Amino acid sequence: MSEQKQTREQRRKQLQQQKKKKTNTPVKLWIKRILIAIVAIGIVGLIGGGSLFAYYASSAPKLDESSLKDPISPKLLDANGDLFATLGAENREYVPFDEIPQQMHDAIIATEDSRFYQHFGVDFLRLGKAVLANITHGFGEQGASTITQQVIKNSFLTNEKTLKRKAQEAYLSIQLERKYDKEEIFEMYFNKVLMSGRIYGYGTAAKYFYGKELKDLTLDQYAVLAGISQRPNAYNPFKNPDLAEKRRNTVLHLMNLHGKISDEEMKAAQAIPIEDSLLPEEERVAKQNTKYDAFIDVVLDELEKHGDGDTISEGITIHTTLQPKAQQQVEDTLNSDIFPTEDIQSAVAVIDTKTGAIAAVGGGRNYGVERGYNFAYDMKVRSPGSTIKPLIDYGPAVEFLNWSSGQTIVDEPMKYTGTEQNIRNFDGKYKGAMTMREALYNSRNIPAVKTLKEVGTKNAKEFINRFGIDIGEVHESTAIGGIDKPMSPVQMAGAYAAFGNNGVHTEPYAIDKIVYRDGKTEKSYRPESKAVMKDSTAYIVTDVLRDVLTKGTAKRAAISGLDIAGKSGTSNYDANQMKEWNLPSSAFPDVWFAGYTTNYSIAVWSGYPEMKTPMTTNEERYLPQTIFKKVMANISEDMATERFSKPNSVVEATIEKGSNPLQLASEYTPDELKSTELFVKGTEPTTVSEQYEQIELNAPTNLSVDFDEPTLSATLMWDYERPENLEENVQFEVSVAIDNGPSEILQTTDQTGLIVQSLIPGSTYVFSVTAVSGEVRSESASVSLTLEGFVEEDLEETPPTDETDGNENSEDQNNNGNNNGNGNSNGNWNGNGNNNGNGNNNGGNSDGGNNNGNGNNNGNSDEEANPGDYTNPGGTSGEEENSDSTNP
Repeated sequence: MSEQKQTREQRRKQLQQQKKKKTNTPVKLWIKRILIAIVAIGIVGLIGGGSLFAYYASSAPKLDESSLKDPISPKLLDANGDLFATLGAENREYVPFDEIPQQMHDAIIATEDSRFYQHFGVDFLRLGKAVLANITHGFGEQGASTITQQVIKNSFLTNEKTLKRKAQEAYLSIQLERKYDKEEIFEMYFNKVLMSGRIYGYGTAAKYFYGKELKDLTLDQYAVLAGISQRPNAYNPFKNPDLAEKRRNTVLHLMNLHGKISDEEMKAAQAIPIEDSLLPEEERVAKQNTKYDAFIDVVLDELEKHGDGDTISEGITIHTTLQPKAQQQVEDTLNSDIFPTEDIQSAVAVIDTKTGAIAAVGGGRNYGVERGYNFAYDMKVRSPGSTIKPLIDYGPAVEFLNWSSGQTIVDEPMKYTGTEQNIRNFDGKYKGAMTMREALYNSRNIPAVKTLKEVGTKNAKEFINRFGIDIGEVHESTAIGGIDKPMSPVQMAGAYAAFGNNGVHTEPYAIDKIVYRDGKTEKSYRPESKAVMKDSTAYIVTDVLRDVLTKGTAKRAAISGLDIAGKSGTSNYDANQMKEWNLPSSAFPDVWFAGYTTNYSIAVWSGYPEMKTPMTTNEERYLPQTIFKKVMANISEDMATERFSKPNSVVEATIEKGSNPLQLASEYTPDELKSTELFVKGTEPTTVSEQYEQIELNAPTNLSVDFDEPTLSATLMWDYERPENLEENVQFEVSVAIDNGPSEILQTTDQTGLIVQSLIPGSTYVFSVTAVSGEVRSESASVSLTLEGFVEEDLEETPPTDETDGNENSEDQNNNGNNNGNGNSNGNWNGNGNNNGNGNNNGGNSDGGNNNGNGNNNGNSDEEANPGDYTNPGGTSGEEENSDSTNP
């Protein structure tokens, strides 16, 4: 038993040892295998990498001295694919190495390649740091290019971040170092590096930014130039002085770090304001070496924005959106004689309404490559005035609140919330209740602020941010142009284009694509379009803005035959500015007009470069409208321009203005209160206003007639009960029908009685009286009067006397018995006899005079339906006073 037990224990130990061996042996084996694999992979990698490097190197271009020394010019093509500019080294200031100032040299070495004189073209120490950064943050995060590599890249290779390019760059850099000495390589770099826009080389940049030779610059200026080359357009001190100053201070710190300058020198140079030593703008004489400089500036800025600022030195081809006809028209207009003063400035942006492509840019009057500041693109300090109202007030109101163009807003005295500051309209008046349409096309400020308050600042900010526009925080004053961050004309034109494009917006862009030097590799710059508002919002705002050009504030911008919508804008000085600059009350700093068709959207700004220089005249105020009209009319020639089309999401309804909530106009609503407005479908009013009911007039009562036989006249009298709710006047229309003939109006009077004269014996008269108020009529009250005729034998014929003939005028009777003329008694009827002849009085109208005669014309008159003359008891008849003549 003991042997068996001992055997079992031995077996158990054996099993444990075997298990341990089985566990330990594979771990050690796998470690050995992994190490062997790593070594093998390393060897294979080295062989493969070396082979790949050799392959890439074999396909690298040959070194060429002219390519090494001269910049490679990029080509710019317009929207038609035609070449319009080549940006090269035509005006380059070439500086030999021995003429480069020592501090300029030190600034570049400290900033770009501190180990330039130690490496052989590729700096492996710097490369290792870059590889670590790329592993940590992703490939391409940090470069390790030496000055030598930059010369190679800018001379032969593209900017793409690929292993092939990096391999070829390294290979060619080593070859360059073998063929040329360090001083020659530094000279190549120094004279061909891009220094902003179309400026190549540090010598050219010295003249461009400071108007001096390199040798005449100071330490701080050398540091500015040395800092530019990393991001040429971003660090342009003309355009971005704050950013350029920070970069300059970094360069000075690096120079100090590498022992090139002392602490005192660094601090003294860093303390100098960068703008103090830049070439003043008035001395930057425009050079017309290239066409369309303002547009090219936008192209260069766009390259920088996309991280491709340095590709300009690589011989790329840039396909732009420029439309030559539009650009030429903009420049011709800005350089014409339409400007009221020599110093006033203007800027223009022309955008394709449907695509957002920038068709033309006017950066300023007589703009040239040396100007630096592009008012159309770089606008940083100016208010858009009322042109912001569709974007921050009324557009959001339609979008978020479903406002119609007929929404009622009251224009009344108002202060900004929590302050005693009054909000003013431009005319200093208040016009009471009005529609949104009227408030916008008349540019009333108080309704605009009320609208923003209804919308809410959060919604308003969200709406304008959809256009890619940041105006900072939104306050009540933002409603009328008081913004924290200004808008440029390019941004304004792009935003307005969305209203004309059914609510679809594309961020304005000047580059369609770039094609690299190989002719095959390309990069698209075209942004994606997106809906920033409902099509109902876009159309309702557009329809209101149409009225701005027909009956609002921008009639001067209207162009016959073109369906245009737009908005004017004027900014104001605040009280402190008015006082500080001693400005007149009529002063204003900025004027705008933004307008669009279905083809183009154009924004125009005008003002003086110095904000403290005011505009005061109407000629200055309406300048943007004049410019807009010239440009839009010209570029729209020979082009079909469709009208804005109402989408199915919008309906029309005729409302009663001032109703709240809005109601449909009734048939009794006064015409001046009826207005056909636009509504988002489903929100239109369905109830009819009962504010104005049908007016029912009572009929006259107790109508009576009293005949006076001696004078052949009748006196009509009646009573009338006026309705209590009637506000308008009531008059009475008196008419008569003779012997069942047609009824004819005798007179309209505001009295309750009338005397009718010259009645004809033997006739039957039916008199009617109707109450009238405006277009409303009552039922008529009628009364009849029948006169007996004369007995024939009672009539006596008066024979003529010796002194007078029946056809002549007696001494006492100035009325000719045979009145055969026009029957117009214009004199004094003083006769006493009876005119019994057969007078042919075909006119029968007494046109004036005092007819005081008592004669009775009893002949057979041919007068046309005139029963007699009449007087108005208690008043006048409307004829000359005291007309008593009877002329049946």
